[in-house]
Amino acid sequence: MESLTSQMQSNLNFTSTSSAAVSSQQQFVPVPSNSAGPQSTLTAVDRDKVYQWIAELASPETREEALLELSKKREVVPDLAPMLWHTFGTIAALLQEILNIYQYINPPTLNAAQSNRVCNALALLQCVASHNETRTAFLTAHIPLFLYPFLHTVSKNRPFEYLRLTSLGVIGALVKTDETDVITFLLTTEIIPLCLRIMESGSELSKTVATFILQKILLDDTGLNYICQTYERFSHVAMILGKMLIHLSKEPSTRLLKHVIRCYLRLSDNNRAREALRQCLPEQLKDATFTNCLKDDQNTKRWLNQLIKNLQETGGNALQSGPGGAGPSLNMPPMTTMGV
Repeated sequence: MESLTSQMQSNLNFTSTSSAAVSSQQQFVPVPSNSAGPQSTLTAVDRDKVYQWIAELASPETREEALLELSKKREVVPDLAPMLWHTFGTIAALLQEILNIYQYINPPTLNAAQSNRVCNALALLQCVASHNETRTAFLTAHIPLFLYPFLHTVSKNRPFEYLRLTSLGVIGALVKTDETDVITFLLTTEIIPLCLRIMESGSELSKTVATFILQKILLDDTGLNYICQTYERFSHVAMILGKMLIHLSKEPSTRLLKHVIRCYLRLSDNNRAREALRQCLPEQLKDATFTNCLKDDQNTKRWLNQLIKNLQETGGNALQSGPGGAGPSLNMPPMTTMGV
């Protein structure tokens, strides 16, 4: 079985209802795919093997091995996502794997073997989330919501960290497409507060993926306007980003810092957020705290210089305060973690 560490590293690339009983006689429906590339050709024997593994997902006795083998093949079978989606009972089987883990997250008793198994199922869902032919149906079925209980976990044990990271990888695969429909869907869920909590207290890998997701949400105009619509939302995001900079000043990570700076730069594109940032931008971004960390990262240095330039310009209106503040309420709820 693949090691936790190698799986965690691969997830950073982002390339990668109860469940009903599934039929033991699964029938695969071939679906044409427009995908092409140097790895797009499989031998007839290889393809037959993939069909067999998909069929074996229907049976609890053969599912674990099939999950492992298919997760290994997800990068070399370009039409694996539609194959999975259009095969009767396959998505139900993957969701059953997820539901089976809920009982082990509270109290936190998840072990490494259980974590590896469900993360192989999550890797296949990430494949479906990434594919142009299946992404819309994936969202319409609200499948990302099945992952949120995993993102709510706080245990620092490695199986839980791996579970959170792989779940974040599925969301990361969605936002990487830069589609407004994806952002619109996510904004109807609790993904922002969940990401913020992980950004504050997760491992470096999980923080990096969660910050990437927030960055992608901000880069969409709908997401930027949502976060900057009320003082409560903006202040929550700004507070977590500020805490991350304090931590990064003590334990530098160029990979994580670049996403934090990009989030700040995007916030400065909003007039009201820009006015607020003039008052609350952390000193670490104004002085030489990160000079050494960014010495070889020209892109991030340009982002930081542009951020400082944006904040030196004048104009714009302050963010509206919520209930009890100086400005009129926008009648939107503050961004808090639900159910925690």
